[in-house]
Amino acid sequence: MFGISAPRVTVHTAIPWYWRWLAFIALVAVVMMFSRTAYDFGRKFAGYDQSEADHELLRLTTANAKYEQDVAQLSGNLAQLERQMQIERATYEDLIKQMRSLTEENARLKEDLAFFQTLMPSGGKEGGVAVNRFMVQNDALPGEFRYRLLLTQTGQRSKDFQGRLQFVVNLQQDGKKTVMTLPADDDKDARGFKLNFRFYQRVEGTFRVTPGTVVKGMQVRVLEGDGKEPRLTQQANLS
Repeated sequence: MFGISAPRVTVHTAIPWYWRWLAFIALVAVVMMFSRTAYDFGRKFAGYDQSEADHELLRLTTANAKYEQDVAQLSGNLAQLERQMQIERATYEDLIKQMRSLTEENARLKEDLAFFQTLMPSGGKEGGVAVNRFMVQNDALPGEFRYRLLLTQTGQRSKDFQGRLQFVVNLQQDGKKTVMTLPADDDKDARGFKLNFRFYQRVEGTFRVTPGTVVKGMQVRVLEGDGKEPRLTQQANLS
């Protein structure tokens, strides 16, 4: 339509679409930067700083790693000290056992020395055999007994005494009395029961009985050579 009654027409310069999108993206970026700045300002205003938090976290992590290293080193030192303590304790116990053994051996040697000092040679008399300190005691194991005695030869001692020992053990089992002979009849060897000495011979040994059996007494018999009759008999002291 033309004339006075025609509507007004405004003419604008045409803007390409990519410029519009570029302007929109720039506006969004400005808004995001402003938001980020406002967020950081708000956190600083509230007393929280990301850089300080990261620095504190790094410091705590480093300190924790150092503490863990110290704990591991202390644990290793403690384990080494415990092993050393165990070794020293075992050494101490061994020394105690050795000291007790040496003390017992020393006491026994003193007894032997005192005993031999009391032996007076009988000039012109034929030598004889004596049984000394014959004892029987219960050993550490149940039903096991240990015996020991000292044989001496007095007089002129012109020759070695040769013979053998025989033990008779009186037992009580289930209310009945029984006898056990050492060595047994079927023992062909019996080396621990043979005698061959000029001055003295110490004899020690063990024997076992069945559980529940009570040892009432023990007798030693000294036989000379191949003789059947004992030359000397003596009862033991039970302990």
